[in-house]
Amino acid sequence: MNAERVTVIGDGGWGTTLALLLGGKGNAVRLWGAFPEYVEAMRERRENTKFLPGIPLPESLELTGDLAAAVAGAGLVVMAVPTQFMRGVLRRLARCYSPGTPIVSVAKGIENRTLLRPTQVIADVLGRAPVVALSGPSHAEEVARGLPATVTAASRNAALARRVQQLLMTDRFRVYTTTDVAGVELGGAVKNVVAIAAGICDGLGLGDNAKSALLTRGLAEMMRLGMALGARRDTFAGLAGIGDLITTCTSPYGRNRSVGMQIAQGKSLDEVVAGTAMVAEGIRTTLSVRALARRHGVEMPITAQVYRVLFRGKDPRAAVRDLMSRAAKDEVG
Repeated sequence: MNAERVTVIGDGGWGTTLALLLGGKGNAVRLWGAFPEYVEAMRERRENTKFLPGIPLPESLELTGDLAAAVAGAGLVVMAVPTQFMRGVLRRLARCYSPGTPIVSVAKGIENRTLLRPTQVIADVLGRAPVVALSGPSHAEEVARGLPATVTAASRNAALARRVQQLLMTDRFRVYTTTDVAGVELGGAVKNVVAIAAGICDGLGLGDNAKSALLTRGLAEMMRLGMALGARRDTFAGLAGIGDLITTCTSPYGRNRSVGMQIAQGKSLDEVVAGTAMVAEGIRTTLSVRALARRHGVEMPITAQVYRVLFRGKDPRAAVRDLMSRAAKDEVG
């Protein structure tokens, strides 16, 4: 495949990692960051010390805080901005975006005010832009070190999904394709809510049995919401569903799991947020997932309890007790 000029918008850990991966395949890559002072610091140190420490940034990776310059001449744009900040960045991008340029969204959340998925937010701001959602079990810290990982590229345009697949594929980073954009994005969003519950489970020392049950029933909630919103059931048995759920709920790198652990240990949500440099998407996504569940009449008891713990000050132990004492029912259905 011929080399391309690619712009990555968002200098967090995952955006930086994808910029390195793309550059390593011979593409001309620009990485844009929202804060020019920090971009200049990265340029001088050739390291993203805040979000991807210990990984050198090659001189061939262009770093910029000028959005118009970043996207000039780009054949493809990677949108690596957290969901709740995406609309603001897209509005700035709209002034310099070349219509028809494909956009790959790697955000894992649901916008609070509109309850739109990331690719829907892109369409809302930019119109009929060709979009791909990229998701799956892929912690930046591991991918940047060359450890094997596998993800899914989802687009209604199957040819575009295959183009992104070929652009990103290496012998250490495998990409599958699907047309189920809703399923891939909903899996990426809901798993972060379940990961907060998993962190609470670990923080309270509830054991392996409880953790396994939590992941299984969390997957059931993910599937119920996804199918109510038009996703395919089998998507949640794949990388963007159970695959990402396992990684996020068990890895020491998981920001959302860390939030849950700290809450279980007695910290307030404000204290947790103040002490976290990176965005834990699951916090704000909990609001959106709960709202979607209520709108569509989908039963999501784990999500409901995470909401009450985070935003209503409920004791995590009481949340566990209420989940365990729900009325008896069949497992399937």
